Amino acid sequence: MDPADEVVDLLGDLIRINTSNPTHPERPAAEWVAERLAEVNIDAQIFESERGRASVVARVAGTDPSRASLLVHGHLDVVPADEAEWSVHPFSGEVRDGYVWGRGAVDMKDMNAMTLAVLRNWARHERRPLRDIVLAFVADEEAGGARGAHWLVDNHPALFADCSEAISEVGGYSVSINNDLRLYPIQTAEKGINWLRLRAKGTPSHGSILHDDNAVTRLAAAVSRIGTHEFPVVITDTVRRFLEQLAELTGLPIDPDNPEPSLRMLGGAARVIGSTIRNTANPTMLAAGYKANVIPGTAEATIDARFLPGHEQELLETLDELIGNGVDREVLVRDIAVETSFDGAVVDTMSEALRSEDSGARPIPYLMSGGTDAKSFSTLGIRCFGFAPLRLPPELDFTTMWHGIDERVPIDGLRFGVRVLDRFLSRC
Repeated sequence: MDPADEVVDLLGDLIRINTSNPTHPERPAAEWVAERLAEVNIDAQIFESERGRASVVARVAGTDPSRASLLVHGHLDVVPADEAEWSVHPFSGEVRDGYVWGRGAVDMKDMNAMTLAVLRNWARHERRPLRDIVLAFVADEEAGGARGAHWLVDNHPALFADCSEAISEVGGYSVSINNDLRLYPIQTAEKGINWLRLRAKGTPSHGSILHDDNAVTRLAAAVSRIGTHEFPVVITDTVRRFLEQLAELTGLPIDPDNPEPSLRMLGGAARVIGSTIRNTANPTMLAAGYKANVIPGTAEATIDARFLPGHEQELLETLDELIGNGVDREVLVRDIAVETSFDGAVVDTMSEALRSEDSGARPIPYLMSGGTDAKSFSTLGIRCFGFAPLRLPPELDFTTMWHGIDERVPIDGLRFGVRVLDRFLSRC
C-alpha cells in the first residue's frame, strides 16, 4: 500500500484506541504499534513504567553504523475529550470533508501514523536509512512524562545512548502568509514548566460574622495579582532569529527588541508569538470551602507558570513577590526549558525536504510556549527539534486544534507529511 494512503487508515485506527491520560493507559496502543512494526519484521520492545503505562521502542538499522543515530519520538497518550462538545465522536477516527477527526489527530497521533507509514513502506521494499533510526512511542507526555519519556531516560538510557538528534511534535507545519509564501516553524526551543500550588490558611468561622483572617480572601488577592501581571519582554536567541526572519519574509517593520506593536498586525498569531517573548503565569484551578455559611480554614489555587530558557529564577522571584505574605507556594511539576541552534546538517535536510514538496516553504526556528518530551531526551545530550510536517489550508486555525474541540487534520496535509518525512529520513 502507498504510505500516503495507508497513513489515513493508521491514524484512524490509532485514534480509535482511547488513550486519555490518566484514565485510559497506553498499553493497548503500545501493543497496536508493536504489532504494526512486527508485520514488517521490525522488532519492538514494550516497556511499562507501571501497570498499563506502556511505551514502545524499536531500532531500524542504517547502512552506515559509524554514524550517530536519529531518534524519532511521539507520545501515545491524549488529553480527555467530552463527546457532547464534539461534532463527531472524539474517538471515532472519522474521515469527513477531507479531514481525519478525533482526539489525537493533531496531538500527536498524526505524526505517529506518518512515521509508521513511511517505515512500514521502507521495510516492505527493503529500504534502509543512512543511519540507525530509533523509534520511541511513549506514554504520559500529557502529564509531564514521568511515566513515559522521563522514565525511559532514567531507567533505560542505553536505548538512546548513540542518538545525536531527535525529531517529534510541534513543528514543520505551514503558516500561510500569502499564496506564494508559507512559513514552516521548526521548533528549536521550548519553555520550562513550573506547575504550582498556592495554599492560604486562615481561621475557620461562621460566614455571617465580620472576619479579617479569611483564607479565601488572601488567596484570591494573590491569584488576582498573578493573573493580571504582565511579565517583561525577553528576547531569546531563537525568538530573535524568528522575528528577524519573519520581518524579512513578511515585510512587517518588526523591531526584535520591541516586537509587540508590529505583532498585533498578525491577528490571532500575535497571542501565540507573544507567549514566546516573556515568562507567563496563569491561574488554572481554585478550591476552597464546603458550605456556603462556613468560612474555610484553607484555600488552594493552581498556577501554570512557564519560563523562557535561562529565566526560571526571574519567574520564581517575581511570583513570590506577587504571592505576598500568608500564602505558601508548592511545586507540583517542574521541568527544564530546552533550546538548540537552528543550524547543521539535520536542519538543512529538514529545510530541503520541505522545499522539495512546497516551493513556497520558508523554514524558520521557533520557540514553543508549551512543552514536549524533548525535555526528557535533551538531558541525554540529544539535540531536539519539533518536526512533524504538514501543509495546512490557510483557513484552518491550526493552533486551536491542540487540546481543542473537533480536533482534526487534513488528509492532504498527512500525505504531504509522509512525503516530506520519507525524503528527510532517507537523507538525514
